[in-house]
Amino acid sequence: MMLQSVVRDCLYLNWALPAAALPPPPAPLRYQLHAFQGEDHVFASAVLFHQEGLHLPSLPRLRLSYPQCNLRLYVLDADGVPAVLFRRMLMPLWVVPGVRLVSQQPAASARFLFPRPSREPGDGEWRWRVEKGETLEVRAWQDSPTPGQGPKLGNWEQTVDYFVERPRGYAVEDGVLHRVKAQHPQVAVWPLRAEIAERGLLERLLPLTHGAQWPALHSTWLCPEIPFVFELGFVPKMQVAPSLPQAAASRSAARVRLPEVEIAIPALPEFEEEACCAAAGPGPLRIPAC
Repeated sequence: MMLQSVVRDCLYLNWALPAAALPPPPAPLRYQLHAFQGEDHVFASAVLFHQEGLHLPSLPRLRLSYPQCNLRLYVLDADGVPAVLFRRMLMPLWVVPGVRLVSQQPAASARFLFPRPSREPGDGEWRWRVEKGETLEVRAWQDSPTPGQGPKLGNWEQTVDYFVERPRGYAVEDGVLHRVKAQHPQVAVWPLRAEIAERGLLERLLPLTHGAQWPALHSTWLCPEIPFVFELGFVPKMQVAPSLPQAAASRSAARVRLPEVEIAIPALPEFEEEACCAAAGPGPLRIPAC
């Protein structure tokens, strides 16, 4: 099944988490590992955005728009292709049944208050808030690109490329591993500096073990607009057990130039439940088309 959409004001918040503190990924996925301070780390992102005009090509007039926040981990799949594993997708309550039915993704309801930085760039700061029992609250403002705590992934453009160039996404729903393939053209990226005012929701959605705590942010940016084409599917014969052994992980796996990677669903106008982030910078960074 094919779907088309435009993701707007898409905020990336990235962290490097200790691999030993994470639950094992479902087979055949394996974490993409990076050594840092004598320990293997795995990158995770909270991505907040507005998905606009989600529709089937055969039904162009039937469109959905809504905000979303998803939490993802960075993995390699059975083919060694860089991919993302969706831990949770949060969106407005009215969207959840349809998303679960059509895409078989781990959708859950939440409340959102998101700004629209691409509409009102300004020189100030913006705030994003997601509530589901606990809260994720972020304040961000335009700034020069400066990676923070965690493994180095090269220069700024290479860092963005690492997170964005992932053409496949996976999620477990009802014990089955589902896959989404996505493509998009080159996009502009606005560097941001961000602070996490409240992180309780992160700790609830992905609790770390062995006494580990969520670290400081590794990197942050905003994509004002990303046109997406999604292909929905599932991984054949891959029932996922609750406690699978850790699949062999790969350190510094080769990164393949493939169509953009990103799976997410909806974005919304003005304010509502889930949202995205955006901020203006000293000039957009261009990412080459995949």
